[in-house]
Amino acid sequence: MITRREFLTTSVAAPIVAPLTAPLAAPLARASHAEAQTRGMVLAMHQNTSRGAGFRGSLEGWARAGIRYAELSDGLLNGFLEGDTLAGARSLLDGLGITPVSAAAAMQDLWIPGPAHQEALETWRLRCEQFAELGLELIYSPSTTNRSVTAEDFAGTPACIREAGDIARASGLTAMIEFTRTSTHLATLSSSLEMIREAGHPNVRPMLDFFHFFSGLSKTEDLDLLEPGELRHAHFQDLLAGPRELIDNNSRLIPGDGIAPVVQTLRRLAEKGYSGALSVELFRAEYVNGDPFAVASEIRRKCEAVMSEAGVA
Repeated sequence: MITRREFLTTSVAAPIVAPLTAPLAAPLARASHAEAQTRGMVLAMHQNTSRGAGFRGSLEGWARAGIRYAELSDGLLNGFLEGDTLAGARSLLDGLGITPVSAAAAMQDLWIPGPAHQEALETWRLRCEQFAELGLELIYSPSTTNRSVTAEDFAGTPACIREAGDIARASGLTAMIEFTRTSTHLATLSSSLEMIREAGHPNVRPMLDFFHFFSGLSKTEDLDLLEPGELRHAHFQDLLAGPRELIDNNSRLIPGDGIAPVVQTLRRLAEKGYSGALSVELFRAEYVNGDPFAVASEIRRKCEAVMSEAGVA
């Protein structure tokens, strides 16, 4: 995991998106998690999208653009804590009227047995404690591993899921697995659902990343596998046109700007009873290094149009 300092040192400067003439809305009072759920799908921003601005800068810019829901980054939180405290982070969120709806805890081998699993569990424990103190209810980790995976590894996965679920439960959190398209372990919605259901832990639920779903091995009909109300969180992106062999994180676009069937997918999720955040996670340099207010304003305008067309706004 690179630190914020390393990222800012090595990143190539990118053009800043021109801001709108005025903010879309002033910061509002922080909503409760219960309100976010009862409102149905709500637009959120993932801190990876504006990580060049840091923990504070991303949130402050987004609040000026009228963003009320955010997904927090473990890496950006580390940078913030170099000079501040968890209490300071929570005060910042409260003061900006931003509700954290989920948090990222990126590490290798959390969901798979092996030498790195126990070390991952200790990092996971720390992240669960930190994000619980910030008032979160959801936390996720990607299904990343650097090694070859065997049938025995899949057989041991439910036990690993239960271990991570126990730690999340101790902090009052629900854990989620982000299946990732390039993983040798859990790379599809169907395989992650199979493992989560076999584990049967009440504090572990599935999530859906639109980019990994559209660009990987999952199929559109896999959405039919979801039980009503089973999905707890979603990352919201569109997909750049081009050869699938060339797809990478730069292929992530703002919903409505690409070729993915985002409207139809939102409608299908609504039919499945999904009620939660649509968290926009992008990695293109013009967003990551752009002005957070301008980036969030553009994302909000485009995403709200897509959500309105889908009938979920």
